[in-house]
Amino acid sequence: MSVLKEFRDFAVKGNVIDLAVGVIIGGAFGKIVDSLVNDIVMPVISTLLGGHIDFTNLFVVLGNIPEGVPRTFDALKKAGVPIFAYGNFITISINFILLAFVIFQMVKVVNRIRLMDTPPPPVPEDVVLLREIRDSLKK
Repeated sequence: MSVLKEFRDFAVKGNVIDLAVGVIIGGAFGKIVDSLVNDIVMPVISTLLGGHIDFTNLFVVLGNIPEGVPRTFDALKKAGVPIFAYGNFITISINFILLAFVIFQMVKVVNRIRLMDTPPPPVPEDVVLLREIRDSLKK
């Protein structure tokens, strides 16, 4: 019975609830970053590289292509043909770098806000006493 009590105490702690909220928000935030990469960043990079390159369709076929299967990423994946999908890796890597950068910026902002909200620590008693002595000596 004590294991259940320990688990209940652990589960209702603030840290666990905060973690659950963070995971849910992180999932939604990941979709936003996916959209940013796929809909905004990658088309710009593709245009800068001299054409409308679809990075997801950059791959090398490692096996035999069955007859009648189109040579597209989705069709080859469905057919189970082994492919080296380096374009998809590029897209996911850019996605990760952007996500890490945005999270880094968010943490910086949150830390600044926390520093502004925290009151200065109380002055130690010995420092207060020394200040009183100093002020008495000045008089």
